[in-house]
Amino acid sequence: MLYQITDGTLSAGGTQVLSHFDFEIRGTEKIAVVGANGAGKTTLLRLIAGELTLDRDDRRQGPGVTAARRVTVGMLGQQVFSDGERTVEEELFLNCPGKDSFDRQRFEYELEYDRLFTGFGFSREQKKKKLKEFSGGEQTKLALIRLLLEKPDILLLDEPTNHLDMETVQWLERYLTEYEHAVVMVSHDRFFLDRTAQVVYELEGQRLKRYAGGYTDYRREKKKARELQRKAYERQQQEIRRLEDVIARFKNKPAKSSFARAKKKQIERMLPVEKPMEDGTGIFSGEIAPLIPGSKWVLEAEHLKIGYERPLLELSLRIRRGQKIGLIGANGAGKTTFLKTAAGLIPKLEGKCELGNQVTIGYFDQHTAEMTSEKTVLEHFHDLFPALTEKEVRSVLGAYLFGGREAARPVSRLSGGEKARLCLAELLQSRPNFLILDEPTNHMDIQAREVLESAFQAYTGTILFVSHDRYFIRQVADAVLIFEGQGAMYYPFGYEHYLERQERMEQAGSGTAMAARVKAEDAALIAGIRAVPKAERRRLREISTDEAYLDWKLRLISERLEPAGERYGQLEEQCARLAEEIRESESYWTETRELLPQSCARLLQLQEARNAAWQVWHDCCLEWLDMLEQDEGI
Repeated sequence: MLYQITDGTLSAGGTQVLSHFDFEIRGTEKIAVVGANGAGKTTLLRLIAGELTLDRDDRRQGPGVTAARRVTVGMLGQQVFSDGERTVEEELFLNCPGKDSFDRQRFEYELEYDRLFTGFGFSREQKKKKLKEFSGGEQTKLALIRLLLEKPDILLLDEPTNHLDMETVQWLERYLTEYEHAVVMVSHDRFFLDRTAQVVYELEGQRLKRYAGGYTDYRREKKKARELQRKAYERQQQEIRRLEDVIARFKNKPAKSSFARAKKKQIERMLPVEKPMEDGTGIFSGEIAPLIPGSKWVLEAEHLKIGYERPLLELSLRIRRGQKIGLIGANGAGKTTFLKTAAGLIPKLEGKCELGNQVTIGYFDQHTAEMTSEKTVLEHFHDLFPALTEKEVRSVLGAYLFGGREAARPVSRLSGGEKARLCLAELLQSRPNFLILDEPTNHMDIQAREVLESAFQAYTGTILFVSHDRYFIRQVADAVLIFEGQGAMYYPFGYEHYLERQERMEQAGSGTAMAARVKAEDAALIAGIRAVPKAERRRLREISTDEAYLDWKLRLISERLEPAGERYGQLEEQCARLAEEIRESESYWTETRELLPQSCARLLQLQEARNAAWQVWHDCCLEWLDMLEQDEGI
């Protein structure tokens, strides 16, 4: 056991934060601490860092805090640099273990320094800049680099992903996973916690509870535990009511009074089961269906150029009814511009961009949520949907966390995140068949985000959205559109699958070769790919002969399509790898290029084979799509 708190009680500012809690760090565990805002997560980190001490408690046996050895602790909080006139290099070399220029420790420190500095998105030239010349966000990054270079036994991180772009966050995830010591972190980035944490401690009701696994594992286990506790509580309450009925029936009968007293004693001896705390998160179990389904193809774009004065990019794609597509890419790549063009808010520069028949759009961005009404939330919502009864309005609002007193608050006094949540509730209640959403969960807490994730999962229409919340993207999107360079790439298997595939390609030495990641104009070829039912007799009895025949034909095509895609991916990787080897070879950079013709000939052969494999895969996709379009019922 590296570090342990036993039966501790902790207060801050005269208020008790944690009561009789246990906490432990085993070896090099990566631990996440989660809980509502103000629950005391940062206070717990300050305790571990030694800035606070446990309250005096006569009940506690022992010191309360123990460690296996003398441990070093480093905490990233609101760190500042004392001397802004120092350069980055001067500041970060203050704690360098090797003072001699040729010391091995200094060499290893410099290697790690370079790795961290470039990993956080800085260029090597910026090492010579003075600290005061960096922005507040950049100084936070530098403070984190300084802390990571110290390599403490227990690394404490409070919101480490603030001020980091998505690429840097992904780099930090990989770094922390490989970090050789223990980490305790607090973060609102649930995807970050899923990718880094091995243990989750939840702080709720002044208590800590330990869960194994990442954030998603914790939520699943908590839901199971709450359901078991709820059932145990209901069983006990039912038994108490039964015993009380027996007591009431017999307590006034002299012959049965001793029997009644025995039942009363039985109730008193029961160990009470606590009623589980409700987290207030609304879960949408049924479907949220559009008022009208709309046409099969929701949006069709051909050689569409988008932008303002000049084109940002050109793309061609088709979006099929029911798809939920997340847009990802660097800031300024054109994601929001594409959403506005698709919604008709700004004109296209060139090309075709058409909506399907009977497609109704629900559009959301942060400006949409700028409401200033003095009406209460209940009145505002009821005026928009007068056909609903007040009870129905309260039920709908309650599902979006506007229950009770929240519904009586004036709209103008809601926070930005609350206004956005109300606006999205209005959109979903109006039931359009095509939602276009730009950063729908900005400024929302985790509870609100999980409510909306549940709602969008229950929604059966089409969604096209931009979000920087990777957990939200994973939960909602069934495909992603990646904006990079002057175009867009389509990946049809979801965000997490995309990341996993991307990492495997990077490990293999080819970060861009990805068989299933195709130009957006080919998206239509695989937009119809779906799970094909197995030819089970029970299933065949449930569907018509025509549907069964279609499923059988699709399965035959898929048996050729999937290996063709794999073959194309393998050859693409081999081409990229060989091209890189040629560029890095000595023969390429010398006058004598004895081996170069041989290597180039091999590359040409591979490229020809790759192009042929792509054509086979492309033809299979077309065949699949043609088969789907022959069935008018799809």
